Amino acid sequence: MDTYLETERLILRRFTADDADLLIELDSDPAVMRFLSGGSPTPPEVVRERHLPNILAGYEKWGGDLGLFAAHEKDGGAFIGWFVLRPEPGGPLDEVELGYRLRRAAWGRGYATEGSRALLAKAFTELGVRMVWAETMSVNRGSRNVMQKLDMSFADTIPTPSDMETVEGAEQGGVRYEITKEQWERQR
Repeated sequence: MDTYLETERLILRRFTADDADLLIELDSDPAVMRFLSGGSPTPPEVVRERHLPNILAGYEKWGGDLGLFAAHEKDGGAFIGWFVLRPEPGGPLDEVELGYRLRRAAWGRGYATEGSRALLAKAFTELGVRMVWAETMSVNRGSRNVMQKLDMSFADTIPTPSDMETVEGAEQGGVRYEITKEQWERQR
């Protein structure tokens, strides 16, 4: 396994061309997709022909340092979802997005916070990142709680993307949280 990062309970690794089924299964759960597509699954051909090739191309583009990373439990190796640490398209490499998508079986176990905390540390100590940001729907209380546990600060409200206007809570828009390297260092 091509390990990217280890935490107490998780191993994050780079995805491979053989991982389409893991992504398809994750994106087929209506509860997982609730705040992303209103519960509609991502079509398997979209995962195979667009999403996975884009993930793999990201490793090439960013030298394997940034991108989407498969998350597995250390104990037993179960796939629990993915974490992301990457810049916006065309954005500066020292400002990156933090995010995750986890299987329902992994919810409520602290994995989102554990994996995100380790990614923040890697970003600020190894990757030369200056600022990390995260966005979610205003109504996504679970993700907002994780951002707050990471000591990220509420930065702004954001409009709902046009492709998400039918998602529950879309009328409330989204939120953006941020943390700089200096803020992170002060909180350690």
